[in-house]
Amino acid sequence: MRQIVLDTETTGLSHGDGHKIVEIGCIELSNHVPTGNIFHEYLNPERDVPEDVVKIHGLTGEFLSTKPVFHSVAHDLLAFIQDSQLIIHNAGFDLGFLNAELELVGMLPLNNSVIDTVIMARKKYPGSSVSLDSLCRRFNIDNSSRTSHGALLDSELLAKVYFELIGGSQPGLSLDVQSVNRSVSIASASTLKYPLRTFFPSPEELKAHEEFLNTIVNPIWRRSEIS
Repeated sequence: MRQIVLDTETTGLSHGDGHKIVEIGCIELSNHVPTGNIFHEYLNPERDVPEDVVKIHGLTGEFLSTKPVFHSVAHDLLAFIQDSQLIIHNAGFDLGFLNAELELVGMLPLNNSVIDTVIMARKKYPGSSVSLDSLCRRFNIDNSSRTSHGALLDSELLAKVYFELIGGSQPGLSLDVQSVNRSVSIASASTLKYPLRTFFPSPEELKAHEEFLNTIVNPIWRRSEIS
């Protein structure tokens, strides 16, 4: 499965007020793992960059004045994205700007499927901060190099955050037999290209597993009950 982690930096908060994109960073994932293929461009917004915004991403009007305009990179961007699913933190913001830029140059808006990691994180951790920095701290992801916002760096961090949000190294792993049965029922109801192969533990294996767990002194999953 091919996915694209995407982030942008802009001159302000609203494209409706004439603000523009100044940086685009994209990272290709294959089965949730970065492939090393990226798309990264700084862009000349053809307008000023407010000082308070420069403090956020560090991109000055002078630096951007020599960079390409959006129109000159749009086809390359679309060729990189293709029809892949997009993974974006606060997707409405980035998609709003991208589609506004595409419209300005007479191109169609993006219609890719999108995963918004802000929505994912709010569902998983209701009431907690879901900023990128907060999620990096939660998952012990090193973000010490993030002294300012940057589209490519933030995409790299978001790829790691997304990986943790879907379950880390083994997404969907469950030792709950009832959960497995429910998953099998749902999968069986849909059309599968290949027959689903399912393996269940025998009663003897479940008993042996339970006996093994009882031999562990002070298991980590019970420490919160003691503290």
